[in-house]
Amino acid sequence: MFQSNVFDYVNLLDKAADASWLRNEVIGNNISNATTPGYKRQDVAFESLLQEALHRNRYQSMDAKVSGLKAGRLEPRIYTDLTNYSYRLDKNNVDPDTEPVFLAENQLKYQGLITSITHEFNNLQTVMK
Repeated sequence: MFQSNVFDYVNLLDKAADASWLRNEVIGNNISNATTPGYKRQDVAFESLLQEALHRNRYQSMDAKVSGLKAGRLEPRIYTDLTNYSYRLDKNNVDPDTEPVFLAENQLKYQGLITSITHEFNNLQTVMK
């Protein structure tokens, strides 16, 4: 990871892409365990952590907020979703109809993040010319 203010947005987008990649793996694991008795659906928390970190400095510009973020605190976390909820008798709470929708949503988000990173590097390349 780069350690310059020029790369603050790139570093943040990189963290978000890593979280999206992790979510892709977790959703794939949910789909794989859709018929496993007792399995509980998992998800990744990142967006809420980012939103909380950005709201701490709410009267600053976005550039200042992103520059002030502590990258180490923005680690995506895997958590078990709705542990006490189960709509099936085998105590599994994975809905095989909605997980592919979550997967498609996450893949679009990941593609958008990669496109944003590419645009940031293209902007830097234009400035250096």
